[in-house]
Order: sequence, then structure tokens, then C-alpha cells
Amino acid sequence: MASPQQVFDEILRGTEEILLAEELKLRLEQGKTLRVKAGFDPTAPELHLGHTVLLNKLRQFQKLGHEALFLIGDFTGMIGDPTGKNITRQPLTRDEVLENARTYEEQIFKILDPEKTLVVFNSSWMNGMTAADLVRLSSHYTVARMLERDDFYKRYQSGQPIAIHEFLYPLLQGYDSVALKADVELGGTDQKFNLLVGRDLQKVYGQRPQVIITMPILEGLDGVQKMSKSLGNYIGINEPPREMFGKLMSISDELMWRYLELLSFRPMTEIAHWKKEVEQGANPRDIKIKLAKEIVARFHSDGMAEQAHEVFVAQFRQGVLPEDISEIPISTGKEGIPIARLLKESALTTSTSEALRMIKQGAVRIDGERIENQSLQLLPGITCVVQVGKRRFARVSIGLSEDNC
Repeated sequence: MASPQQVFDEILRGTEEILLAEELKLRLEQGKTLRVKAGFDPTAPELHLGHTVLLNKLRQFQKLGHEALFLIGDFTGMIGDPTGKNITRQPLTRDEVLENARTYEEQIFKILDPEKTLVVFNSSWMNGMTAADLVRLSSHYTVARMLERDDFYKRYQSGQPIAIHEFLYPLLQGYDSVALKADVELGGTDQKFNLLVGRDLQKVYGQRPQVIITMPILEGLDGVQKMSKSLGNYIGINEPPREMFGKLMSISDELMWRYLELLSFRPMTEIAHWKKEVEQGANPRDIKIKLAKEIVARFHSDGMAEQAHEVFVAQFRQGVLPEDISEIPISTGKEGIPIARLLKESALTTSTSEALRMIKQGAVRIDGERIENQSLQLLPGITCVVQVGKRRFARVSIGLSEDNC
């Protein structure tokens, strides 16, 4: 049986901040089963590894015997979280929210124990709230307090409009903690204001205020910006094993340690040992393989992880092409098509500027030969295998457009 201090040290792993740490220690020492809440607005259908930073911490509490409350913000999702936004965001429809919520329920049990997880929807109590209830709730917070929030303050100072319903969002999220009688709430560092509102409202409603644990925002594959589907730097938890494995192998050696701390379930003592080995000359690629195998196995299976590893080795060490390479026909005029435009049209890059950048970096190959000429024109009648980076392939057939036949 671990001591309260050992349990606290385990919970501390990967956290950004604990408010209030001494309060959490006290509750752990009392041996009380804590109600630990993590809320997600279903604003997109697919969860990625960035989302799992919170889920992993929720799982950790669950493994320690505490009650995991996975809150789906189907009501607040229709308002839209204004956190980090410099304009009023478009609210989602009820149908969009419900469809996304359905996919969340399917995905979270790849991490959480379904037998020990309470999945709740905040529409359960929000739909029953009257106009008078909402006015009463709003009376507990001032406009001045709302403007202490950094994004609201910046928008106010710059003359950007702030809609009244945006002020309601942190109040409603905070009320979720009241409705659930949460002892602990988890959230990203960007959610700190909203989590503090929950504490304040619990005091108003005569409850013991929750402990707040903020988690870091996970960087995406670029190692700079936060993981986001819209930025294209994400790893979805439903992605095919080979794609997931390849993306994890593409991260930088420095970012690998960050991923190990926040995503791996390996003990920190073991990770520290690996880090020491690398400092003494071991190849960080071997550690990255362990990370990739662990993550793929978690969301697929051990067998799939082994298979993805074998394919990766064959493809990138022995130059074997992937089996599922896409076939893409492209039409052009007699003069041919510029290489940058071909890369964009075949969806191997998101833009011609990215294509030119990848060529400059030496990351583009045609039939295995590195391309360095950014002005290269490919003529009609050619079929070739085009590769960008280590993971993007397409078999492109260039044909003459009908206008030129």
C-alpha cells in the first residue's frame, strides 16, 4: 500500500500546477474517495493525443481508487468556450454536439476503465435551469472579475466585441463542479480561470471548494504549436497503427522526453534511466520506438504495434514502399506541371509554399531520387512515385487535360 506522500508524488507527475497542493495532500491522508472531474466540450469528432494528457491523469486517479467523472459538455458545447479566442466563436448545433459526444464515449474507454467511469452530460442539469436560475447564477460574478481573464481583457482593450453569452460560459462550466460536487477538477493551463470559477461557485453553494490541477498543453509534431487537427500537427487516437507509429517516430529527440512524461505509463524512474543512457551515447531512436510501440498498443493492440514497427523498419531502413500507396491522376497542359503544384494537388503538402520548403529541405523524392530543383516541370505521360518526408507517398499519373488533346 503506497503512502499518501507516494500517491501525491505520482499525481504530481506531468502536472503544471496544483491549487491547493496542501489541501490535496490532506484529502489523500484522510483516505477519502475523491470525485475527480475532467470536462470536454464535444466540438470535434476525433480525440487526439493532446486530449489524452487529461485523460491519462484521470486514469491515474482511477487506478488509485478514486471516482472518475468524465463530463461531456453537450450544453456548454453549443455556447462555445471563448478561451484563447480573439473573436466570438460560432456555436455548434445540437445535432453536431450530440454526434461528436457519441464518438467521445467510444474513444475514451481506450484509456479509462468503463466499469469505473461515470460519464455525465451537463445538459442533465442545465436543461432544467430556468431563466431565474441563470440570473441568480450570474449574480455571483461581476463584469470586473470576468475582465480579469486575459483573453477577455485583450478583446475589451482592443475594441473587439464580447457577447454576453461568452461571460456565461465560465459560470456554466463552474456550475458543473457544483452539480457534480467535485473534489478535484483537471484542466489544461488555458482553463485555469474557468476552474477557479468552479471553486468560487462551490463556496457560494456551501460546498468544499475543489482542488485544481492544471496540465500542460501538449505540443504537436512540430514541437512548437499545441497539438491541433486544424494545424495538421496532431496524432488522432483512432488513426491506423502504421500512421500513428510513423508520426511518433517523426518527433524530435527533445520532444520525445516531453511525450514520455505526459503520454507514457512507464515509471519516471525508468524514463530517467533511459535519458541517462542517451546522454552516455545510446541512440534516442531506440527509446522513441519504445514510446511508439506503447502508444500504438494502447489504442490498437500489441500485435498491431509490432507489425507497425516491422513496416516502419522495412520502409525507412530498407526503402520498401508502403502497400497502401494512393493512386492519384493529375491533368495538365502540354508544358507540364510545376513540382510544387503537383505536390499540393496530390495532397502531399497543404500548400505550394510548404512544397517549396520541403524541396529546399531535401525532403522530396521522385522514384527514390531526391529533388532539389524547385522549378522542375513534370510532363504529361509520366507515372511516378512521389515521396514527401518519411511518411507521405503517392503514385502520380500525369495526363494531358482534355483541352490539350
